[in-house]
Amino acid sequence: MTTLITGLDHVQVEAPAGCEAAARAFYSGFLGLPELQKPAALERNGGVWFALPDGRQLHVGVAPDFVPREKGHPALRCDDIGVFGVHCDSHGVAYVSDAEAGVPRVFLKDAFGNRLEVVEGSHPSVLLE
Repeated sequence: MTTLITGLDHVQVEAPAGCEAAARAFYSGFLGLPELQKPAALERNGGVWFALPDGRQLHVGVAPDFVPREKGHPALRCDDIGVFGVHCDSHGVAYVSDAEAGVPRVFLKDAFGNRLEVVEGSHPSVLLE
C-alpha cells in the first residue's frame, strides 16, 4: 500500500480576536519560538504562526466563538523537563508534572487557557501489528 500521509506539517490552537500580542508574548517570548510570516492571503484572518525547531509549525488562529481547549492539546518536546519547569517557575507560569504516560511531562495553559503538554524526549511509538 502506498503511504498517503508523510508527516505532520503543523498544529493549530485557537484564540480570540485581537490575540496577536499575547500570542507573541507567550509562544515567542516565553517558549522562544520564532515567528513566521503568514501568507499574505491569510493575514486578514488574524492570528500568528510560529516555527518549531524540527521544521513543523504551530499556528495560533482566531476563532470567532473562542473557547479554550481543556483536553485536546499539542504536545511539544524538550530535552530536560526539569529545566523547563525552572523556566516556568521563573516566569510565573503554572504547570502540573507527571510521568503517567511513561515519560516526564508537564501540562500548562497558554495565554488563552488552551492546554499544552511539554514532554521530555518523546512518547514511545509502538506500532500495532
